[in-house]
Amino acid sequence: MKLTIQIALVFLFAFTAKLHAQEPKKIIINHPGDFTKDDKKYPGADIMSKDNQQVQFEHDGIDLWCDVAVFWRKDNRIQAFGNVFFKQGDTLRMTSNYAEYDANTKIALAREGVRLQNNSMSLTTEEVRFDRNAQLAYYNTPGTVRDTANTLTSNRGRYYLETDKYEFSSEVEITNPDYNIESDRLDYYTKSRTAYMYGPSTITGNDYRIYCERGYYNTVFEKGYGVKNTRIDYNDRIIFGDSLFFDKTRSFASATNNIQVIDTINNGVIKGHYAEVFKNEDSVFVTKKALAISVFEKDSLYIHGDTLMVTGPEDGRIIRAFKDARFYKSDMSGKCDSIHSDQRTGITRFYTYIPPGIPDNQLGRYRPIIWSANSQMTGDSILLVSNTKTEKLDSLKVLGNAFIIQKDSLSHVKYKEESKKGFNQIKAKDLYGHFENNELQYIDMIKNAELIYYLWDDKGEFIGIDKRLCGKINFTLNDNGIDKVTSFINVDGRIHAEGALHENERRYPGFYWRGDEMITGVNDLFSAEDNAIELTPIRGINEPIDPDNPDLTPENLLDNEEETPTDKKTEGRPKAMLKPKETAMEKHQ
Repeated sequence: MKLTIQIALVFLFAFTAKLHAQEPKKIIINHPGDFTKDDKKYPGADIMSKDNQQVQFEHDGIDLWCDVAVFWRKDNRIQAFGNVFFKQGDTLRMTSNYAEYDANTKIALAREGVRLQNNSMSLTTEEVRFDRNAQLAYYNTPGTVRDTANTLTSNRGRYYLETDKYEFSSEVEITNPDYNIESDRLDYYTKSRTAYMYGPSTITGNDYRIYCERGYYNTVFEKGYGVKNTRIDYNDRIIFGDSLFFDKTRSFASATNNIQVIDTINNGVIKGHYAEVFKNEDSVFVTKKALAISVFEKDSLYIHGDTLMVTGPEDGRIIRAFKDARFYKSDMSGKCDSIHSDQRTGITRFYTYIPPGIPDNQLGRYRPIIWSANSQMTGDSILLVSNTKTEKLDSLKVLGNAFIIQKDSLSHVKYKEESKKGFNQIKAKDLYGHFENNELQYIDMIKNAELIYYLWDDKGEFIGIDKRLCGKINFTLNDNGIDKVTSFINVDGRIHAEGALHENERRYPGFYWRGDEMITGVNDLFSAEDNAIELTPIRGINEPIDPDNPDLTPENLLDNEEETPTDKKTEGRPKAMLKPKETAMEKHQ
């Protein structure tokens, strides 16, 4: 029994000691000034007024000065009136016309002309609550924060002293001589001067405008990254993408996944899944299912390549498509190794590299090709020329080994035997075609022109094969098909009856039909490899933390809104935060 009592006394003593240890420290009066009481108005309180100096208190690391103080000694709390000055060490100063301080909870309330300052910034508003335990100041009245470079305004906000971080909400705005930021909700780190944006946000600089609904922006270097509904307005270009990176210093922007770069001057659009834009160089680099779209009066021209580059000022754009380049418009399509289109000259060139050692009868497989209706045109190089004033197609040139092949539709329908199915053919050294209203109307075949043409009467009966050689052949087109053929200069040839020509004689050397490759729509521009491209996973945005306080977890900004992402220790910044060693476009220059 005696032992039980001793044990109980030990626990009681320990519990009592713990209670005493947890009791809040008392407020200390350093200068009481003039003393009075008013139990009717302030029951149980001491009223202190300044004499030759202000009333002064201190409590656990803070000091408070004011003209008049109402001090509830028993409750360990103060009401302060007139020229209130609150100071916490060397890091925080707060002035106001009125304040309350509860030493039990360590919470201060300041009202009327509140100004809160640290060594790098100041906050002015009408009411601030400061929780010393959490080292958190928050306000729900319109406030203005100023640092050495920026002015930030909002209707509500919180300031975390240990991380030098602000959380702003409701009509947030950052103003600076070089840019302006508007957001529904924004976190701002005063040390790095980096803003993290949540919800619809706009950043407007002297020559750019950025929109996103989740992103960050470093206000020192004017560098940012957005990952939700992102858009950059960049002079005469608008850039969209699942994620966007922006660097004002380098006049550089990049976009990843589902990107669009719109040329507002020339009615052009470039699509793909990765893009780089260099503003000062007037250049755009796009890859991963890249597609350039040029809009004409009643049609559009689509150009695709493994890589697209658009360079030059608004009145002189140059489009380059590399590796398996292809194009399509409603009445014409083609493919080659590379395409070069110069807006200033109106010339679009089609090139193909032919590996050495290719047999002559296989060269047609590699040469640039254009399809129109059921015809194909090949040659060493192909040029499409546009009128730079009307922006309509003007002419077509096939230079070197020009060869037109057209499937003879009647023989392919009438005969089942492949040997009887014919192909109309016209070949010469060069080809020159003319467009009217963006439609190919007539073609001239120049130098050593040769023709094989299947003739049928009005009843669909076979007449024979017209095979001739001459200096020049002209033919007109109707509904994109050959309508009328005329030969000039030393014409030599005749019409051969059915069976008179051997199968080999019905095809000129170099014949190579590529109908199975024909591009009949925009989707045909993309290869199996293009369609198999996997999109790059978009990396989220991790907020930085104060390395001296790695475990600090801020509370939610607003209880009735989505959870505020807490400060988390990260493995590193998003890749876009880092300055690229070399951009993809720079590698191609």
